[in-house]
Amino acid sequence: MAEADPPGPPQDEAGKVQDAQDSDSETESGAASGETEMDFLRNLFSRTLGLGSGKREKLLDELSLEGVTKFIQSDQCQNIICMVGAGISTSAGIPDFRSPTTGLYANLEKYNLPYPEAIFEISYFKKHPEPFFALARELYPGQFKPTVCHYFIRLLKDKGLLLRCYTQNIDTLERVAGLEPEDLVEAHGTFYTSHCVSSHCRKEYDLGWMKDKIFSEATPKCEKCQSLVKPDIVFFGETLPARFFSCMQSDFQKVDLLIIMGTSLQVQPFASLVSKAPLATPRLLINKEKTGQRDPFLGLMGMGGGMDFDSDKAYRDVAWLGDCDKGCLALADLLGWKKELEALVKKEHAAIDAQAGAGLHPLGATGKSAQTDREPTKAEKGQQPQ
Repeated sequence: MAEADPPGPPQDEAGKVQDAQDSDSETESGAASGETEMDFLRNLFSRTLGLGSGKREKLLDELSLEGVTKFIQSDQCQNIICMVGAGISTSAGIPDFRSPTTGLYANLEKYNLPYPEAIFEISYFKKHPEPFFALARELYPGQFKPTVCHYFIRLLKDKGLLLRCYTQNIDTLERVAGLEPEDLVEAHGTFYTSHCVSSHCRKEYDLGWMKDKIFSEATPKCEKCQSLVKPDIVFFGETLPARFFSCMQSDFQKVDLLIIMGTSLQVQPFASLVSKAPLATPRLLINKEKTGQRDPFLGLMGMGGGMDFDSDKAYRDVAWLGDCDKGCLALADLLGWKKELEALVKKEHAAIDAQAGAGLHPLGATGKSAQTDREPTKAEKGQQPQ
């Protein structure tokens, strides 16, 4: 996946132009008054970017899961964005990438790679595709069931609260759980479609075609030009889908609450999304460890859009540490949704088992999961344009 520097810190819309004008008039006076160079730069950046170094008023009644619950239940919370990574799929049996002993990168010795990440590098793939397709047989979509975490996101959708789910995952479990393509930004691509890698061809292939090739242990080759065919997942060295950037521009102007789950926030530009949330937007992290925290140096300058859970200036960020499924259950319990969530998981898993017994893929032929009865979402009522 293409590495890029995260964009600059978010800005307050209100007063942004005035602050920038003020900074021009204060530049000379600040320098003349004998400020140190660091103080001068810090104040200049803070004023220009609308990021004052003073302590802000808390956005939640308390910086806890209870505080987030009250916010979700209030009229202030209409549009929730979820950012998710491999940690929401581990309870389904899919390994994450970076756990020291159980992660994917720690268990790739059998593929004789020069280094673990090579299996997802486009240049290595074009020369040596076999390791990737061998791994794909082990982790192929359709062999796993969505987790409690996936269905919690589905519940947010059913209740008309989900603006979008941004996922780093390529396992398609968000789709299996009932999210529609318009609900998703699959930042690192998807297995659902595949394309010939030749720029002169680019013939598209569907999920069934790719599955047949992978499980016959044949390296997928284009029927038109005999070049390699690759699932539409984003490898290191490739750009992210255009949808990632177009949705990001509009979605993060509307977001009321950002929920981040199961991601190390180490891969850019996905990780930089946390800094896109406006300063008046609370952010909840559900993860085994704290991630995405601001750079200490930028913090000293009053800058940086990273998470701040522990400083005396923390005002909007909450961390719930532990298993993602347990975190979603805890939040659902506080919201009064726990029984509904557990019933949804049970019902959907039974439906997937029935499909498997009939020899059907959980995504069927359309890439959409069978939907259970539910209330219309805000988008379907015309209140939340996509």
